Amino acid sequence: MQIKPIHNEADYDQALERVDELMELNPAPGTPESDELEILAMLIEKYEEKAWAISEPDPIEAIKIRMEQMNLKQKDLTPYIGNKSKVSEVLNRKVGLSLNMIYNLAKGLNLPLETLVRPSR
Repeated sequence: MQIKPIHNEADYDQALERVDELMELNPAPGTPESDELEILAMLIEKYEEKAWAISEPDPIEAIKIRMEQMNLKQKDLTPYIGNKSKVSEVLNRKVGLSLNMIYNLAKGLNLPLETLVRPSR
């Protein structure tokens, strides 16, 4: 197979087929087949990253996901955000997160600070 960039699903499928063939051969390291396998694996990985990229959730989505994971209700966020109306305003994107809220949510819900300081959509 001539190695070339993977631009679409057909190229991707062809590369996967060739990887299967090479895996069956179980080539010794340093052989042309081993090198081809390594290069194809890198090309496939790069294509998958581009084609099926998963974006990081914005802060509010991250909070809602964590609430679902922990079976929390809005009222359960009052220790981190403030009163129930403030929680509602934050979750409905009417009010942004303050530095205090970000710190409390990161610590209390075990969310990465990087996620919480990201701009909301």
